[in-house]
Amino acid sequence: MGWIYAVIAGAAMSVQGVFNTRLSEKIGLMESNAFVQGTAFVLSLIAVFIFGKGNFALIGQADKLYLTGGVLGLAITVTVMLSMSALSPTAAVSAILVSQLIVAAVIDYFGWFGSEKMSFGWEKYVGIALMIIGILLFKGVFFKSK
Repeated sequence: MGWIYAVIAGAAMSVQGVFNTRLSEKIGLMESNAFVQGTAFVLSLIAVFIFGKGNFALIGQADKLYLTGGVLGLAITVTVMLSMSALSPTAAVSAILVSQLIVAAVIDYFGWFGSEKMSFGWEKYVGIALMIIGILLFKGVFFKSK
């Protein structure tokens, strides 16, 4: 089931990135971000009341570092819009995915943030290199397409 969630997340992120970028062309970058984050906040509260099973009272027991996720949400939304307006959606998402994979691999390798440590053999380095080469090929860095 995890793979299905990942595919849905990837598809939603790609569509959202384009939608947010187009909205920012009309109303502005920070205005779009405020609208997107505000909408997500309201819908998240509704989801908590309908589906929530956790306990906000326990938030004080969480590692303070993990409370900065909202800051990362701001950075993610703004930088996705900036990258999509500077590149094509495909090139932007490709670069974002490679960046995500590299950072996730570093987190797994070192076991940061409570993750289980994982080995990182040569095969993974080759895989990342192939993805980067794929992005460069797609952008026409090596060959100019007609």
